[in-house]
Amino acid sequence: MIKLSVNINKVATLRNSRGGHLPSVLEATRVCVEAGAPGVTVHPRADARHITVRDVRDVATLLHGLGGRTEFNIEGDPRPDLLKLVHELRPTQCTIVPVQPGEVTSQAGWPADTPHAEISAVAADLRNAGVRVSLFVEPGEAPIRWAKDVGADRVELYTEPFARAFERGAAAAQASFRRYAAAAELAHALGLGINAGHDLDLDNLVLFRTLPHLEEVSIGHALISHALFIGLDRSVREYLSALRH
Repeated sequence: MIKLSVNINKVATLRNSRGGHLPSVLEATRVCVEAGAPGVTVHPRADARHITVRDVRDVATLLHGLGGRTEFNIEGDPRPDLLKLVHELRPTQCTIVPVQPGEVTSQAGWPADTPHAEISAVAADLRNAGVRVSLFVEPGEAPIRWAKDVGADRVELYTEPFARAFERGAAAAQASFRRYAAAAELAHALGLGINAGHDLDLDNLVLFRTLPHLEEVSIGHALISHALFIGLDRSVREYLSALRH
């Protein structure tokens, strides 16, 4: 079964727009877990514009108190303060993503010409600490082979291009999907696990859930947006149902 990791950043974005404690990131985490989400994702950025370091520690404590049945994924760029936090909290998984100055959200995966040394050292340190390492990459042969070479356990396929293709109609969606399927087959052949995320929603998951060897999807914006109208518990359950079919 494909696992769902709910990205709760948008809950913090809404809270931070007013200040104070509402909506509660911890309450959102509890609702997701009680609705059956196998995972929770946070992406603490350097400017703390949504999830804060305190949030990350609080969510880690909450999930630990629930017996560790829900996987915790911390994602972000490999800056020293983030890596220090990951080593402190020992989440299930750390997803390393490239960050471009001024970006609103992730815009691309790691390019295949990224020097090996820094990322290899980061991956080795995290794996030695018992943290699964996932690298955010484009669905192409070169970046997937790069991820294998630097020591990743998994790749997270950057799915915004697929989402935009899906919006253009069935032919474009199928053409894009074939590219992702080939990437997934290669990653699997190299011994890498396969995650995916960015702009996946209830509509495009109907096709994307059939991706070969797909283990986990990370979904935040669409799921939380849907929850504004039907509630977070129901939104999580609908996404879980979509992944089961």
